Amino acid sequence: MNYKGVIAAITLLFAACTPEHKSKKNDIGSIDSLFVAFYDFQNKINPIEATKAGIDTYNDTIVNYISDRHQEYLRESYISFLSELEKYPISELTKEDALSARVMEWDCRMKLEGLNNSIVTMASPIYNLPSFELMPLFQIQSLHLYVAQLAGGTSVQPFATQEDYVNWLNRLEDYLQFLDTCMEHMQEGMEKEIVLPKVLTLKMLPQIKTFLDIPLEENLFYQPVLNFPEAMDEDVRASLKNDYERMITEKILPKYQELHQFLEQEYLPACRDTDGLSALPNGRETYNYLIRLHTTTKMTAEDIHALGQQEVDRITGEMEKVKDELGFKGELKDFFIEVRNKRELMPFNDPAEVLEHFNRIHERLSLQLDSVFNLRPKAGFHVKRTEAFREASASAEYVPGSKDAKRPGTFYVPIPNVKSYNVVHDEALFLHEAIPGHHYQLSLQQENQGLPEFLHPESMGVFVEGWALYAESLGKELGLYEDPYQYFGMLSMEMHRAIRLVVDTGIHAMGWTREEAIAYSLAHEAESEEGIIAEVERYMATPGQALSYKMGQLKILELRNRAKMELGPKFDLREFHDQVLGTGSLPLMLLEEKINSWIASYK
Repeated sequence: MNYKGVIAAITLLFAACTPEHKSKKNDIGSIDSLFVAFYDFQNKINPIEATKAGIDTYNDTIVNYISDRHQEYLRESYISFLSELEKYPISELTKEDALSARVMEWDCRMKLEGLNNSIVTMASPIYNLPSFELMPLFQIQSLHLYVAQLAGGTSVQPFATQEDYVNWLNRLEDYLQFLDTCMEHMQEGMEKEIVLPKVLTLKMLPQIKTFLDIPLEENLFYQPVLNFPEAMDEDVRASLKNDYERMITEKILPKYQELHQFLEQEYLPACRDTDGLSALPNGRETYNYLIRLHTTTKMTAEDIHALGQQEVDRITGEMEKVKDELGFKGELKDFFIEVRNKRELMPFNDPAEVLEHFNRIHERLSLQLDSVFNLRPKAGFHVKRTEAFREASASAEYVPGSKDAKRPGTFYVPIPNVKSYNVVHDEALFLHEAIPGHHYQLSLQQENQGLPEFLHPESMGVFVEGWALYAESLGKELGLYEDPYQYFGMLSMEMHRAIRLVVDTGIHAMGWTREEAIAYSLAHEAESEEGIIAEVERYMATPGQALSYKMGQLKILELRNRAKMELGPKFDLREFHDQVLGTGSLPLMLLEEKINSWIASYK
């Protein structure tokens, strides 16, 4: 990336939107120009996110986001944007622009604080997940995993034209440079004793080795060659095939061999036996920052830990009621085992039946949507089985459609073994991932022409995941959860998020070990031990991120209850949802201010 050129371009754009161009009544164009500059900046620093949104300008780029040069560019840019924002007094902006400006300011200030804490924002498949400068690779939601997913040709990276194929080769060149920087920084981390827990590094080794132990034709990086567009000229195919084979055999595989050798022989022996962030230099201060980043609140780790324990106790009581309703006489832990293994909850013989099952859930709740929502997204939506190469380890997920609506939103469902596929969570899962959860909220956000472009991406995890978890609670109002097992499935999913408040803070602020976190989770939820181990190791790798789900849900529920209590018969659930969804994903304190203002407008 030409950093000086980008900064110069931003400076020129700022010059066009100085206060001289702003009337006393507020020239919207001026602040809009600043918002456009910020959006373009976001796409430049997160080119994979731009690709996900259907913006093809940066399809040939991966930013080396942990490099010293890039971090300095980020620091200068955020300072420049904050300086420009100061030229637009909030009192002179429209209500909508003022809210957008405050979101932009919050984002810039938090990112600056992260840079000062050796945390940078990465081009991540999930909410611009922060990355540690000296611990840039880990076993989940890490760039080396997402690049492999892109390489397969069935994700968001386009492979429709010769230009697309060349773009991917150029993107891989950037990726190779990134891996070199990773090893350099991890070496520095070894010297400063800022390293990953040993157990997480052990999980990365087979991920890398997978690419070294298979024939070329089975390698994910080779799949685009096996799936050339039918209309592509034979000479072009032959040339690209040669280029891809050389890239893989002469660059990608040697680099992966080098990375595997470094991790196994140098990095692993230096890794730590501790599990939490607080064991590292400045670790507790860093975790406090990550709490603020991921929850957008000022709550302490101790406060969140106690809140999580309260929620675990409350949900346990609800689970006991369902267990008794179903006539089960044993302990709740025994009922967990009963639900996991009950054959009646595994009714399918063909993966197509699972997809049709979700389509029927969609049909049922669609009959009630008008009673709960005024807003409806226009974007297309479909349910799809997760790709085979990642199905065994994948969770259900939603991938938004493109901004131009050419690619619909997709609810991916992993079905590695249809005979053992358990339906107990499926109604809550559809509400969370699809409608009215992620598909609903993210599509409305993307389609909202009243929002600046920089607010269209799925950038505020506590709002996005908080809304999706809140959506699970709407099941009865949408005609679902008539089956006690499905209601229990919803409680199980909510319990999973409540446990995160306890376990994440326990590991990173209170000295809990990995084993203590696993034991606590096993005692309070119905997940398998294998699944819980993977979850706990996720919390170890991405401190604070798992707090966002429950914290966001609780705030939305709190605001709904406040509005219902203060407005009485004037309260309309559909209007409340309009207010929550109508301005994109917000930090929780700004969402609360907005809802309080809406309540006051009725008085």
